[in-house]
Amino acid sequence: MGRRVPYVDFSAQYARERRGLLKALDRTLARGEHILGGEVAAFEKAFARLCGVKHAIGVANGTDALILVLRALGVGPGDEVITAPNSFVASAAAVALCGASPRFADVGTDQLLDAQALKRAITAKTKAVIPVHLTGKVCDMDAIDRVAKTKGLIVIEDAAQAVGARYKGRKAGSLGRAACFSFHPLKNLNAAGDAGAVVTDDAALAEKLRLLRNHGLKSRNEVAFWGYNSRLDNLQAAVLNARLPGLPKVMAARRRNAGLYRAGLAGLEDVLEVPRDAKGAVDAYHLFVIQCDRRDELQRSLKKEGISTAVHYPTPLHLQPAARLLGFKKGDFPEAERQSARILSLPIHQHLTRAQLEHVIAAIRRFYRR
Repeated sequence: MGRRVPYVDFSAQYARERRGLLKALDRTLARGEHILGGEVAAFEKAFARLCGVKHAIGVANGTDALILVLRALGVGPGDEVITAPNSFVASAAAVALCGASPRFADVGTDQLLDAQALKRAITAKTKAVIPVHLTGKVCDMDAIDRVAKTKGLIVIEDAAQAVGARYKGRKAGSLGRAACFSFHPLKNLNAAGDAGAVVTDDAALAEKLRLLRNHGLKSRNEVAFWGYNSRLDNLQAAVLNARLPGLPKVMAARRRNAGLYRAGLAGLEDVLEVPRDAKGAVDAYHLFVIQCDRRDELQRSLKKEGISTAVHYPTPLHLQPAARLLGFKKGDFPEAERQSARILSLPIHQHLTRAQLEHVIAAIRRFYRR
């Protein structure tokens, strides 16, 4: 067994942040603010500023962020919403849970929603599109916006994996009518459990979301409409406030690690594809996904050397049992299907040492020499 390289390292994160986290939690508990308190308000203000928008609305998780914004924008039965078939289940499930029909458009070689495929997928029932900034790469939003505008579609960014990423000088979260974020423990900006947010420049939409996340309550005794219980927990907001100032360093470390992988794996282009920033983009590297024909063999070989990896995601959404009634079949989205058999996520987190990264690189090179 070689040097151990964990896919994530929560223990290392806590060791580095323990003092600040405990101080934040102690402060919050001492105030007795548990629901929609000062920590939530402070985080919303800071996160809106980070995303370059006017409003941030903290909610219980990233999935609820998608559901609530779809509901707030009137998406429901009879509507179709197009998204990418290679995303996490929440991107499509949120649509279905609003009573609308999830539809899909294929992705490009960069794993991101393809604007031309989107154009072909639009029908008279299409109301919105959810581009997914998968792995921390921002979709080609100019091309997607052009298609959406010609058809009058609402654009909602699924930015769950892209906090801090940029596209042509603009920030992920500022590129659509609204954007949805997750602060799940695995994310670059992570809570100590589930948490999420919607960001937008639309003041009316923001106000509706603030009511929608809190049962539709305008006051303690006045309900404007039936809403949800999906508030960002004040303790989770305290954790996020403690971690938010360190996000630039987290992103810099992940981008540095990505650069070391690219340099170390140079010369293997005939057997594997390594991710690179698109022109004018600054990727967040929530994931570092290589593509190779012998994916399963490589994953087993790395495991034997103490290296943990993951696959995001092995079965495209249109081929999941939950999607059976939508009428899709194998071959409908060939690029997403081709990639699903080739993608492998390498450890990229900010706690990796140079020695660990070199161990991963050496193990991959040994595998392809055999």
